[in-house]
Amino acid sequence: MSKFTTDSGIEIQRVYAPKDRPVEEPGQFPFTRGVHAEMYRSKLWTMRQYAGFSTAEESNKRYHYLLSQGVMGLSVAFDLPTQIGYDSDHALAEGEVGKVGVAIDSLEDMQTLFHGIRLEDVSTSMTINATGYILLSLYVALAKQQGADLKKLTGTIQNDILKEYAARGTYIYPPKPSMRIITDIFAYCNTDVPKWNTISISGYHIREAGSTAAQELAFTLANGKAYCQAAMSQGLDINKFGQRLSFFFNAHNNFFEEIAKFRAARRMWARITQELGATDARAQMLRFHTQTGGSTLTAQQPLNNVTRVTLQAMAAVLGGTQSLHTNGYDEALSLPTEQAAKLALRTQQIIGYESGAVDSVDPLAGSYFVEQLTDEIEEKAWKYIRHIDQLGGSVSAIEQGYMQEEIARASYDYQRHIESGEKIIVGVNKFTEKEAPLADLPRIDDSIRKVQADKLAALRAKRDNTAVKQSLTALRDATVDGSNIMPHVIHAVEQYATLGEVADTLRAIYGEYQG
Repeated sequence: MSKFTTDSGIEIQRVYAPKDRPVEEPGQFPFTRGVHAEMYRSKLWTMRQYAGFSTAEESNKRYHYLLSQGVMGLSVAFDLPTQIGYDSDHALAEGEVGKVGVAIDSLEDMQTLFHGIRLEDVSTSMTINATGYILLSLYVALAKQQGADLKKLTGTIQNDILKEYAARGTYIYPPKPSMRIITDIFAYCNTDVPKWNTISISGYHIREAGSTAAQELAFTLANGKAYCQAAMSQGLDINKFGQRLSFFFNAHNNFFEEIAKFRAARRMWARITQELGATDARAQMLRFHTQTGGSTLTAQQPLNNVTRVTLQAMAAVLGGTQSLHTNGYDEALSLPTEQAAKLALRTQQIIGYESGAVDSVDPLAGSYFVEQLTDEIEEKAWKYIRHIDQLGGSVSAIEQGYMQEEIARASYDYQRHIESGEKIIVGVNKFTEKEAPLADLPRIDDSIRKVQADKLAALRAKRDNTAVKQSLTALRDATVDGSNIMPHVIHAVEQYATLGEVADTLRAIYGEYQG
């Protein structure tokens, strides 16, 4: 569009600011007002819906449905065994296969998951961390089978292991070897898959664990700084790998604080990267995905969650997000139904196409309240970062338990305020009522494990097990001698080595972290 107007015919300016205040331009350092000059006036954010459950066959059906409804990018959820490097037939996988995401054991599962979907034609985000290097290898192997140009692949692996130690727990290896794997991914993608976002530095799970908005901001950026320093210590150029870093933030209910958090995040990251030596503007830009707050959803009066998600999504848009996932209203009770997932997507589409919120870049800039709140949340976050630096950086701060203790304290205080009635949660501690439970919620039963186990048995019987063994030996040798492991992992999964077999190869060398 060349001209933006209200329904009354009033023309919307590109940017607004008080007459006595210099206008900071969007798309220019330090990017407080957005990383692109035109923001949503030229292109809306990527509308994603996080999905993955049961088997690859079932998840594939949901992906085709979401794509048919206007989703712009896929976002894959994996089950817990996949996240922590166990095949579905492993004893420790019992009771968890397919429950909180899709079970992926081998390249066969990945082929099924994306059946009928050309990887060159979609942007795929994969929420995977400890085994991110394996899932990326499976994705690359599938793309090669499809004849795709790897240099055209777009998407993201979360690949943020530091927040796992601090807030979530799905880690495998100790911190230092985990950081080595991450820098190997950076180096590999820099040359072979240059449009792939190699990490999504995640505040989302820090917030879900109970942190405040300021802690979410501080701990996320401190972790991002640690990843940059680790990569630079291996000789990588921040002006190159910095362009493929992305962030992942939570959107909670305090509307203006969330907007201020997003604005402050861009400004802070620009200064952090500048101090680390980044001179390329694209390496200084903080680009981020947002998901509405899962921990804010209530099992009581679940339709109230529609309003919560709408407020949170609007805060993300007014804060300048690059992509967005909106939660289903029933997710406090189960995996989202198709109806709930569709309504969540429609929420984004209504904001994007009907609300007018996208017509001006950073429309709340110049608000005395928003500008001061941006400054104040930034200062709180800098205090945390300075303390983390004094502790020796994020890895050291996590090893000393600092982030974990701060998050636990904030979580305790928040819950105490709810229980005392100081903090009102509608339908939970005020305006409560008796209600009938939602009907027809999806349930994943334990028969999924047998389905996956049977597929694994058949795979092991028909593959070339000698080739698998040789590929895993080569991976072990590369891990020991310090070579980049990614080409070896890709080769192993192309021979149909399983996720658990690859993860176990590194377990035998690095051991498991006992946090």
